Amino acid sequence: MLSLNDDRRVTRTNHIFLRIFGTTHVTPGSHLRDVFPPEVVQDIEHMLRKADRMGTSSSQMEIAGARGRVHVSLTVASLQHESQKLGYVLVFEDLSDLLKAQKQAAWREVARRVAHEIKNPLTPIALSAERILRHLERGTKPDEESIAVIHGCAETIAGAVETVRTLVDEFSTLARFPASQPEPADINAVIEGALAMFNGRLDGIAVHAELGRALPKVMADTEAIKRAVANLVDNAAEAMHDSLLREVHISTALLSSKDMVEIVVSDTGHGVTRELKEKLFLPYFSTKKRGTGLGLAIVSRIIEDHHGSIRVEENIPVGARFIVELPVASDGDAHPSAGHGTETSHAQHPDR
Repeated sequence: MLSLNDDRRVTRTNHIFLRIFGTTHVTPGSHLRDVFPPEVVQDIEHMLRKADRMGTSSSQMEIAGARGRVHVSLTVASLQHESQKLGYVLVFEDLSDLLKAQKQAAWREVARRVAHEIKNPLTPIALSAERILRHLERGTKPDEESIAVIHGCAETIAGAVETVRTLVDEFSTLARFPASQPEPADINAVIEGALAMFNGRLDGIAVHAELGRALPKVMADTEAIKRAVANLVDNAAEAMHDSLLREVHISTALLSSKDMVEIVVSDTGHGVTRELKEKLFLPYFSTKKRGTGLGLAIVSRIIEDHHGSIRVEENIPVGARFIVELPVASDGDAHPSAGHGTETSHAQHPDR
């Protein structure tokens, strides 16, 4: 536990904090930047601002400790009396051993699921190849029936191979975790690019975009964020597979702190429970009957690489809302994005 006043100076700590981080020099009056390295201070400052807006904020991070890198869960509470800021309480929980065990279990489950998903298309490939071979071994000129069988088998093999290729591509994306290269970007243009990928491919789903006007640019790797937004839209479409009302709403807005831009993707699907919220971003977890469960894990990693945040909430009256926050570009690089009005489009959802 670490307590700070509004000037970011230490007012109190405890022996567990000192033991985890080995910071024997921390005393009342020490500034936050004297306790942690600059990159950690930057992340904590973001959480302090978020706590000012929402009361509390939580995140997981990796910090240099007394015994090397420490994985911690950090919860920040903003202390206020009426409109006066009094300071903050920071609660650190060492997750190193727990996280290591969870990661090992998660990746074992990923390996099991990938092996299972690959085995499924191998069966029709093998059976189709055997049927083709039997027809060719007849040694006679193929009749119309044989040609039809061979064509059908070839199409089955091609479809199964495409299924494997899609699986491998998705798994490779998650396993490779390509380093993002954020630079000032127009988030509205990024979102429009992501939505363009679904043109004519969302059957019976209404997509409503309400993009904020004159937004500052955000720090974003355009292709990575486009992929993240596309995954969220795809996830929303799948969640509404059996819904009578099928609508996706996407909005952008500048937060009141003016240091983050918010992206909200909401749907009218089956929604999320408290238990699901804790598992949705794990690499093996999925509520879908199809797919590998890697989509939201990829989104989470992309947003994490951008020093942003993502969370899921219930959508009122029905469905789920995924809320992404991305940091605004510095004043020297940022320029307002072009204004956009509300858009509505209908497209056909691709089979996955």
